[in-house]
Amino acid sequence: MTRCWETSDPLYAAYHDEEWGRPVRDERGLYERLCLEGFQSGLSWLTILRKRDAFRAAFEGFVPDRVAAFGERDVDRLLADASIVRHRGKIEAAIANARATVCLRDTTPLHELFWSYAREDDGRPRTAADWRATTPESTALAKELRRAGFRFVGPTTVYAAMQACGVVNDHLDACWVRDAVEAERITARTT
Repeated sequence: MTRCWETSDPLYAAYHDEEWGRPVRDERGLYERLCLEGFQSGLSWLTILRKRDAFRAAFEGFVPDRVAAFGERDVDRLLADASIVRHRGKIEAAIANARATVCLRDTTPLHELFWSYAREDDGRPRTAADWRATTPESTALAKELRRAGFRFVGPTTVYAAMQACGVVNDHLDACWVRDAVEAERITARTT
């Protein structure tokens, strides 16, 4: 069974096989992944994956309305929580991003905005060397998100979220789940 990355960690293997690249079309799911990608900046994804349940508890399930109501006491609480990544800038960005997510509902909701940058043909990366850190689409989406008040959303972070949420399919050509992921993406774009 060929995967995009080799791992002996069952959590990481399950993430690859069952989640990475599979379409996420709901606001809460996209907000969560965008936040987690921001927290991952400078760290390994496996670190974030292992802390994901703690992040979900600390950020009240990543329900944007709830996190948007967080204040300074919540920031202090989160900075004291050793079960998550304690980085003031990233914590404050997650709160600002919740507020921006709520505000986007009046124009183009987050899930619609993200998926407006989906491409029909992502190519088929043959090796990890074919993966890009950014694309013109991730650069444009990052700019749009920053204009809407989002923080910690550079083109690299946004592209990682686009990959994670299936907006692009960067599973390697030989990966055993690539075709299934692509079929799910086609269905997601037409519904």
